[in-house]
Amino acid sequence: MINERLKNNQFTTKNDFQQALQDILAPLMPQLKQNGVHGYLDLGSSGTNYVKKTREIEAFLRPLWGLAPYSVDENSEYLELAIEGIKQATNPNSPDYWGDIRDYDQIIVEMAALATFILLNPELIKQRFSKPERENLFNWLGQLNEHKPFENNWLFFRVLVNVALKKNQQPYSQELLDRDLDKIDSFYVGDGWYFDGTPLQRDYYIAFAIHYYSLIYYRFMQDEDPKRCAAIKERAIAFAQDYQYWFDAKGEGIAYGRSLIYRFAQSAFLSALVFADIEALPWGEIKGLLSRNMHNWFQQDVFSNDGLLTVGYHYQNLVFAEGYNGPGSPYWSLKAFLLLAVPASHPFWQSESLPLQLAKNLYPCVSGRNFYQHDSAQTLLCFPAGQANEYQSHGSAKYNKFVYSTKTGFSVPKSSYLYHQGAYDNCLALAEGDHYFRTKDLDTKFEILADRVIHYWQPWPDVAIKTTLIPFDGWHLRIEEIRNQLEIDAYEGGFSVPFAEDAARQIRPGDSTQVASTVGISWLKNLHGFTEADVAKTEPNTSLFFPLTNLPYLKQHLAVGQHLLVSAVGLTDQVAPDLAAIDVQLRAGQLMIKTEQGNKVIQLTAPDFA
Repeated sequence: MINERLKNNQFTTKNDFQQALQDILAPLMPQLKQNGVHGYLDLGSSGTNYVKKTREIEAFLRPLWGLAPYSVDENSEYLELAIEGIKQATNPNSPDYWGDIRDYDQIIVEMAALATFILLNPELIKQRFSKPERENLFNWLGQLNEHKPFENNWLFFRVLVNVALKKNQQPYSQELLDRDLDKIDSFYVGDGWYFDGTPLQRDYYIAFAIHYYSLIYYRFMQDEDPKRCAAIKERAIAFAQDYQYWFDAKGEGIAYGRSLIYRFAQSAFLSALVFADIEALPWGEIKGLLSRNMHNWFQQDVFSNDGLLTVGYHYQNLVFAEGYNGPGSPYWSLKAFLLLAVPASHPFWQSESLPLQLAKNLYPCVSGRNFYQHDSAQTLLCFPAGQANEYQSHGSAKYNKFVYSTKTGFSVPKSSYLYHQGAYDNCLALAEGDHYFRTKDLDTKFEILADRVIHYWQPWPDVAIKTTLIPFDGWHLRIEEIRNQLEIDAYEGGFSVPFAEDAARQIRPGDSTQVASTVGISWLKNLHGFTEADVAKTEPNTSLFFPLTNLPYLKQHLAVGQHLLVSAVGLTDQVAPDLAAIDVQLRAGQLMIKTEQGNKVIQLTAPDFA
């Protein structure tokens, strides 16, 4: 079966990638072969914030991200059908014409895939499209210069269209090209990092959008724009030094932020480095990162029964999806196949795949607004700070958990009314009377230090919290300093783990809680301030990794006043043996914690109200 072949694919040779792309595209063939329909794919009935026609255009065009580099060397039935679809859909006299676009149209996104297809296959365009057909194609793309994209990574869609027009001696706008690139340049914050239109986000869009498109621009525009291309190369090299920390030793990328349905687009930046011939890390290390991540993805349940990529993460799941995630949207992940445009003689293909090579186990990344920990169990833990997404669903869950893990992913709420409905893993959830919970959103202030992350936040105007997180190997400390002028209930959630009816539990009210699972024991230990402990069975399909989970938590009712809650939180094969040896003392405004892994001093300061 195709899925079995993908599951066994090691993604080390060019043939491996070619075979994988063929296997992913093959289930789309029946739709492409439909008589009388060209340029559209109807892959499902779930809705989006754009109309059905646009969803079908998206589903047709997104596979071009993989087909474009593949077509450099190969001919296939899929390519033949795609070319015919493009011809008909860009012909204004055809019943299949895609139509004229509007400002901020979702179709603007999909134009980038078509522009890249043209850039990578100039001879094919000349040979397979007649002069009138080329005019239709370029006229349809050229209308983008009369319309507005959003001022974030969308600007690159117009950049790629103008580069494609320029390279094919078609009318284009140098003015817009320069303006868009200058605006993107204003997003740069240093050390290889950009933000995506808003300073509050440091997510995968920096890798699989801004750097990815930059590297395509670099490949085609070095002669015309050498100064900008030199900066693109320098920044990509700098970013790669941090981005390698986003993967664990087994190839699992950190589940964090929005647009996670694009799954193996996590490898797209690495693929673009190969395409641009930029050895930002040794080729063997790039190959190891890319191969492990791609192989890991096809161990997950990412396909429907008929072989289509689904909306979801480790399994099909609409609960966490954004409004712009349609049935064809996951094929954006085929951006990871850009390296297929590189000949088999390239040193990347000749290199040995090397294991993860990291200089540090603990890595505070201030420009990336994150703190990375690679522990001895080969798990990656990320402690982000100062990030938020104010416009997409589940923004707090996707950007503002205290910690994200490559072993457990994270959960999003189905409802905020009851605790188990919110699936509030790895966050402090607060409620009045145990209903309608609130968690940390955007920090009012944050600090990323050498050994800890500190958040200042206010879930209500009259509740101020300072949260200090200190990573140890296999677990971390959470110190919550709370000043509240209303009575609230506080729940400290641990790691959500896959549910089993017979899962071993150990609950000691006021002391600790733990639950066993196939991925380890998730546990919390009260060090100060909590009086209750339990395990919640969360709502189904709230976790990105597991269809049903157990969530251990500690609880305390907080009267009006000032409170200190301290806990140890971990996910280990067994409860860390040094937990019993933790000594916690309060002296003169300081919290002193002694452990077998080291001692920490936390200066306690009651948070001020904003």
